[in-house]
Amino acid sequence: MKNTDNPFSFKTATLGYPILFVLTIWLVYWFEIRFGVIFNSWGVYPRTLEGLKGILFSPFIHGSVKHLFNNSIPLLVLSTALFYFYNKDSWRVLLFGLLLTGFITWLIGRPSYHIGASGMVYMLVSFLFFKGVFSSYYRLIALSLIIVFLYGGMLWYVFPIEKGISWEGHLSGLFVGFLFSFLFKTKIEKPKIYKWEQEDYKEEDDAFMKHFDENGNFVPTPKEEKEEFTSTKYQNIKFQAPNTNSESTETILPKVKITYTFKKREE
Repeated sequence: MKNTDNPFSFKTATLGYPILFVLTIWLVYWFEIRFGVIFNSWGVYPRTLEGLKGILFSPFIHGSVKHLFNNSIPLLVLSTALFYFYNKDSWRVLLFGLLLTGFITWLIGRPSYHIGASGMVYMLVSFLFFKGVFSSYYRLIALSLIIVFLYGGMLWYVFPIEKGISWEGHLSGLFVGFLFSFLFKTKIEKPKIYKWEQEDYKEEDDAFMKHFDENGNFVPTPKEEKEEFTSTKYQNIKFQAPNTNSESTETILPKVKITYTFKKREE
């Protein structure tokens, strides 16, 4: 029987949806190259009514193969981790994260077209890191440390240190992921508490600990001595002879052996 209470379970969708998302953004870029169209005007253009459509479409648009490749690998890895460790909240994090990250970029961004899935990448990095730290669960903390090891250097790009990079989108994603780590109350498996870790645990009442002395040496359990004696009883049984023509009866004395076993009282 499968354990349905296990919050960490790998399913086809765990890897299927991230792959589908990455294939979609590559397909959009291929369409641009193949038919010679440019979708940059469908990106986020801050504080304009026309630029609002970029909130939905900008994560699917990229300016170059390098830009696309730099976002594809982190997006695949991070979204897979999201679907595996936070499956119940994964779609809400992705959809609301896309909308809110794009909207904040629309509010604070420079007057230019902001395109690319890097805002989503920063949102996922921030959410997975802070959610794991706040959970105090060792698996999720380990995931947070892996996130820091792999993508900790991305933190510098939330500042305007390089031209042509939407640091506003990065900053928006970082803030949204941090915010979501508080808003989404994911049910997280708690570490198992053993008997000796409980507050009311008493060592002297533990049957297992009684096998050890104060120095930690094993003390074998003494064998119980048994005392046996045999008593033989006889019982008179009236038995009718098989011959029905005979009126006589005879007494048969069968021998019944009864054994009594007693445990010797410990002194």
